[in-house]
Amino acid sequence: MVDQAPMTAARDEILTRIRGALGPNPVPATDVPRGYRTTTHDGLETFLQRLAHYEARAIQTTENDLAATVRDALEYRNARDVIAPDGVPDSWLTTVNPIKDTPPLGNDALDAADGVLTTCALAIAQTGTIVLDGGPGMGRRALTLLPDYHLCVVRTDQIVPSVPEAINAIDPTRPLTFISGPSATVDIEMVRVKGVHGPRTLDVILVAAHE
Repeated sequence: MVDQAPMTAARDEILTRIRGALGPNPVPATDVPRGYRTTTHDGLETFLQRLAHYEARAIQTTENDLAATVRDALEYRNARDVIAPDGVPDSWLTTVNPIKDTPPLGNDALDAADGVLTTCALAIAQTGTIVLDGGPGMGRRALTLLPDYHLCVVRTDQIVPSVPEAINAIDPTRPLTFISGPSATVDIEMVRVKGVHGPRTLDVILVAAHE
């Protein structure tokens, strides 16, 4: 069992020093003015530009052609064994072997899949970010972190202009995942490496909103 006494004593000493530095009548901190923008005029075109910058593939379609577009995208990536969270329509999965997460799949099974197909909670035009919240069609976070390929369906009316608007729209108690392009990082020699902490390939199907 860890002895908590040294940690408590150190904490008390630090707090005592802070109180001494503040004096007997500390002045309350004043509010810091926050003049940052809470909205922008970014929309679909900005979102498409960001996806291209991240080297994600964007595919535009309509509601009537959505199922066929999903099937074509999976075939283009040779994705046969595809993880499909609850809520993904069966009509999207007629040409693949859908893998359900019931009971929950182990890490080896997730890694062995050809990819994962999801919907999204919303998307952010300003940053080219897709947000998942574990709702229908999205599943738990691990489903989109371990497979090497992610195909995500985004409806254009789910795109909000800015990050502040996205934060206001999402439920902070949900298991949120923010995806800005395929997983990538840069090593010490500035060489870009993909697939470090998530899929190395991201396709985004953008479904035009009904007029």
